Amino acid sequence: QVQLVESGGGTVQAGGSLRVACTMSGRSASGYAMGWFRQAPGKEREFVAGISRDGGGYGSWYGESVKDRFTISRDNARNTMYLQMDNLKPEDTAVNVCGAKFAVGGEYYVIAGQYTYWGQGTQVTVSS
Repeated sequence: QVQLVESGGGTVQAGGSLRVACTMSGRSASGYAMGWFRQAPGKEREFVAGISRDGGGYGSWYGESVKDRFTISRDNARNTMYLQMDNLKPEDTAVNVCGAKFAVGGEYYVIAGQYTYWGQGTQVTVSS
């Protein structure tokens, strides 16, 4: 059974950077498209970034609110996906959750309902 565990959240001042990670156990991550979503209090889950099985070429996509500030990547040898967050803003404060879906090609997914497995989330807080 696939399990996902996020790590690396914390508190940072506006304009700062954080990197969060999502580690998969139970299966090889190389068979799964993965993605990051976030949820702030009182708001719906928001797509942040998605990445294909190997992340190559055009195998990633970003939500409009994080484009050009966040970078998604993965290291399949470590069964881990990362999200580098730069130039953080107070509105980025949320619980960041990773998801995974078995994939057979170079697809990535941007809708939460498309994902099969979810982690518990890691809190990211950006102070002004």
